[in-house]
Amino acid sequence: MPDLHSDPIGMPGPVHYIGGMLKRRILRALAGLPLSMALWFGLYAQAVAQSLPPPIGPETPRVEAIEDDGHYRQSWFNVSFLDLREDFNDAKAEGKRFAVIFEQQGCIYCKRMHTEVLSRKYINDYVRENFRVLQLNLWGAREVTDFDGKRMSEKALGERWGVIFTPTVVFFKDDLTGLDGRWGRELEATERLPLSFGADTFYDLFVWVRHRVYERDRNFQRFHIARYGEREALKPTKGN
Repeated sequence: MPDLHSDPIGMPGPVHYIGGMLKRRILRALAGLPLSMALWFGLYAQAVAQSLPPPIGPETPRVEAIEDDGHYRQSWFNVSFLDLREDFNDAKAEGKRFAVIFEQQGCIYCKRMHTEVLSRKYINDYVRENFRVLQLNLWGAREVTDFDGKRMSEKALGERWGVIFTPTVVFFKDDLTGLDGRWGRELEATERLPLSFGADTFYDLFVWVRHRVYERDRNFQRFHIARYGEREALKPTKGN
């Protein structure tokens, strides 16, 4: 029985295993592809790699999360008056992207995100330096002002946005010109992905959004596979 949590695709459970099988098949198939097709994959990987941060980095010193009664957070998470329009504008003024992360007390995937993924120095540094992240409690009572000006609790906002899993990250477009008074999906940069997967997928997702690779190709899986190939190429060969 394969270990469903060890495959490099970085996804949990059966999805994790299926993703890893797909990736291994792609890599095996490349060896037998016509030169033109193999070249296409190589050119794609080269294109997405341009101006992007390295696919790996220093994992230490480890970054410890702040834990409070089953809630985990990063010291640099955004502290604000919970007006999303103001938070977005502050992020833009800093040259960062704005993202909202929904978490909840006792969430094992939230804990894993903080203690196994964001604990790695290069991932923590990248997200902190490139994103203004607002953490909300899926069941929380704090009042939040949505982009259309309506005020509601964190719990009500989560319901309004259709958030059903934690941790879930919502990335917003880097420019909301012409979208005054709107809220919801048309303000979001990409489809949502739950953050219950491994470090490589997490990191690649934030890089994909920060560098707006989704504007050239909406297929995150293709980008992720290209980055995986870069990581594999950096591994020392046997005997070295």
